[in-house]
Amino acid sequence: MENPIHNFIAGKWIPARSGKTFETRNPATGHLVAQCADSNEEDMNDAVAAARDAFESWHRLPAPRRGELLFRVAERLFHDKETLAKALTSEMGKVLMEGRGDIQEAIDMAYYMGGEGRRQFGHVAPSELPNKSGYAIREPLGVVGLITPWNFPMAIPSWKSFPALIMGNTVVLKPSPDTPYTAALFVKTLEEAGIPPGVVNLVTGSAPELGATLVKHPDVALISFTGSKATGGKVAVDAATHYKRVALEMGGKNAIIVMEDADLELAVEGILWSAFGTTGQRCTACSRLIVHAAVKEHMVSMLLDRMAKLRVGDGLDSSIDIGPLINNTQLERVHELVQVGVQEGAQLRTGGHPLTEGHYAAGYFFAPTLFDNVTPTMRIATEEIFGPVLSVLEINSLDEAIKVNNSVEYGLSSSLYTQDINRAQHAMRELRSGIVYINAGTIGSEVHLPFGGIKNTGNGHREAGQAALDTFSEWKSIYVDYSGQLQRAQIDTN
Repeated sequence: MENPIHNFIAGKWIPARSGKTFETRNPATGHLVAQCADSNEEDMNDAVAAARDAFESWHRLPAPRRGELLFRVAERLFHDKETLAKALTSEMGKVLMEGRGDIQEAIDMAYYMGGEGRRQFGHVAPSELPNKSGYAIREPLGVVGLITPWNFPMAIPSWKSFPALIMGNTVVLKPSPDTPYTAALFVKTLEEAGIPPGVVNLVTGSAPELGATLVKHPDVALISFTGSKATGGKVAVDAATHYKRVALEMGGKNAIIVMEDADLELAVEGILWSAFGTTGQRCTACSRLIVHAAVKEHMVSMLLDRMAKLRVGDGLDSSIDIGPLINNTQLERVHELVQVGVQEGAQLRTGGHPLTEGHYAAGYFFAPTLFDNVTPTMRIATEEIFGPVLSVLEINSLDEAIKVNNSVEYGLSSSLYTQDINRAQHAMRELRSGIVYINAGTIGSEVHLPFGGIKNTGNGHREAGQAALDTFSEWKSIYVDYSGQLQRAQIDTN
């Protein structure tokens, strides 16, 4: 890729109209990753116009041919997986193992949605009238705007763009200003795979107004947004004002429940991965451990022992378990909420502070943190922290645990560790979240099943799986009357 990184509009890499750029830097080292186009409203308008112009020919290309293009994307991603993962880790900070996983999600999604080029099944139903047939088919929406976050800078653009493309939509992608370089690598892969000009467009920029321009643009039929609840709420209001569809994927305050009969060694593994993987910067991260009183002290002791061995540092170092937070703003927010937890009376057992000395000095590192004796109404038990902070809440029954789990405003992912099948079945019904795990942590979704949550986590749409096709398509019902005479539904039924 060139440096600076340009926008990709109508099949060409072009600088921002203003000529301005902004920097993206490695959050572990502070090293410059790239200079990127710092775009404005004019650039966004150009991208939408290119997508609008490309729509007619793209949606008329047979869906199986569109699927074949996505298969080629998958092959290129697979071929370049290691290079892409290293670039992703350099820009976002997650450890290289997770960077590879980020790319693998994009590979999986490309293969899955490529297969939908030969499916996209509709419905055929009998008519209530003689000599008449009825069926329903999917149609694309048009231009869709994708606003993606920094924590999965390759996976989430793939989750949104591939189902959009296979349905025949054209795309304008506005990535987070923290990870524009990875987004450019993603789009470069699509270009090299043969995606026609204007079908996929990329606009990078540092100003919040850039996303607002996309949301309000009259030629954009749908906005698919992943990010914070506060920003998602603004997107929803602006989209509604302009009578367009919006799919929101926002926060989580996910919990792992550990009952007294659980396999504690297995539970500890799942908790560590869920709470501290990606430095806690996942919408599905576990930030609450709801544990039975009979095993709570033992569980906390096991966690403290394992947390003491976690290695924090540059994600490109293969010996590292936890990378940096994405930026200083996030570091300050995590530290602020930890201090709130102390003030509210939670017991800080380990961590609780930024790491700033020695090789940590140039990055945004925070010590893995564990709070004990947390109550359900404390802010650290109700607010999304998005950092390596785990709160322990004690309960005495499964019903109490479920009540605590369901008490927060979010409903994305929940987990239960137990060896009792009856408890597991009860929890699967009663846990109020879009994703439920039994004897596994709260993270680790797969692309062929719906991803998303309830309550303030989203607005009812789902990503991945068959459900994603509903987000990026419209249903059209078709009636064919071959009776040769007027037939009136609900009237001429005798």
